[in-house]
Amino acid sequence: MYNVYIIKSAQKDAKNLPKRELAAVLTKISKLAENPRPYDCKKLIGSGNAYRIRQGNYRVLYTVIDKTKEITIYKIEHRKDVYR
Repeated sequence: MYNVYIIKSAQKDAKNLPKRELAAVLTKISKLAENPRPYDCKKLIGSGNAYRIRQGNYRVLYTVIDKTKEITIYKIEHRKDVYR
């Protein structure tokens, strides 16, 4: 099992999500503890250990550190704004 950490700015992003989407995003995040690289994740180009998962129109960006078994969520935003 991996430890999942959500940094403060991502927590702030999550508070701005619609309630229905927030529940779905949190479910996806909780599943990352068991499998940090699910079949629908994509590795971000240009960064060594950053990935993204998709939930509807929202994206969750995170890093995986296998050595310490840690996942750090650093951004949760709508797909039109997440990569800016």
